Amino acid sequence: MPEPSAVPAPVRSYRDLRVWQQAMDLAEATYRATEQFPEHERYGLVNQLRRAAVSVASNIAEGHARSTGDYLRHLLISNGSLAEMETQFVISARMAFLPAGLAESLLQTCDQVGRMLGGLRKGLRARRVRGARGSGLRARDEKGHSGLGVRGSDMHITNPEPRIPSP
Repeated sequence: MPEPSAVPAPVRSYRDLRVWQQAMDLAEATYRATEQFPEHERYGLVNQLRRAAVSVASNIAEGHARSTGDYLRHLLISNGSLAEMETQFVISARMAFLPAGLAESLLQTCDQVGRMLGGLRKGLRARRVRGARGSGLRARDEKGHSGLGVRGSDMHITNPEPRIPSP
């Protein structure tokens, strides 16, 4: 039996990302768990949970196909959908739509996916900064700041002597 490689396989597609695979597993588990919800919740919690679950994996995939800045934004949207799911799982357990053990398992999976999303965001930000250093360009953070400590309003240059055109 071959030894596991210490070097991870290259990521050629979003499908190669463990976080996307885990998000897909979570979406599948969410669909299965909500099959048992009461009929009157079909357009309430069932619909919201399923849409949020699909959003987590979908935003990872969509962001992967875009620029690094867009990718980071899509990962933040995935994280927001994950927080939405956690809240809805807690509500579902409190309303006794989900058994406590299943709710806890789903919440643990949400936590794991959230940690993986955070790690991916951190890695992308670091790669973006390294790339900017090597290219001579300045990377900007998520708010568009370059880290130079200079704002656009600080860039005004005053010329104490007006320039007089020569005759």
